[in-house]
Amino acid sequence: MPTQMPFEGLLLGAALTVVGLIISWVVWRRRGASAGLRAVAWSLLPLAFGLVGLMGLLASLAGQLVRFFAGLVLDPLAWAGVAVAGLAAVLWTTGRLLRGRRGGAGRPAENEKQPKAAPGRPGSPAVGGAEPGKSTPAAGADDDFAEIEALLRKRGIS
Repeated sequence: MPTQMPFEGLLLGAALTVVGLIISWVVWRRRGASAGLRAVAWSLLPLAFGLVGLMGLLASLAGQLVRFFAGLVLDPLAWAGVAVAGLAAVLWTTGRLLRGRRGGAGRPAENEKQPKAAPGRPGSPAVGGAEPGKSTPAAGADDDFAEIEALLRKRGIS
């Protein structure tokens, strides 16, 4: 348990909270109570961080990130790492696109053997999804649809 409160972190948290509460008031007036209450909740977080003692840690983290990105700009080895990460992202995206075109499972022969499910009915075969040459009407189909299916089969469209 800390015996001494970091006064600078508490002051910074309080100042950020006051600024956030002013912005929250504007948000409340323009967008209503719901958005205003959410903005007040976000505004109270810097004060909470200051009271807990996390403001120094957050300031240190922000400083480290600034140093990292400033060093990244001038380091050719870091740019090589960024290029490799970009290449990995392009390859991953290309692989996903190719997988989507093949049908997803990677085994097109198996996908063709299984009848496709009708929309809205998982597990039931789609109209015309039966094996060629078999003339079984879809389960629960009306007589009108059975006549249409028979006409389509007669003309070789299934």
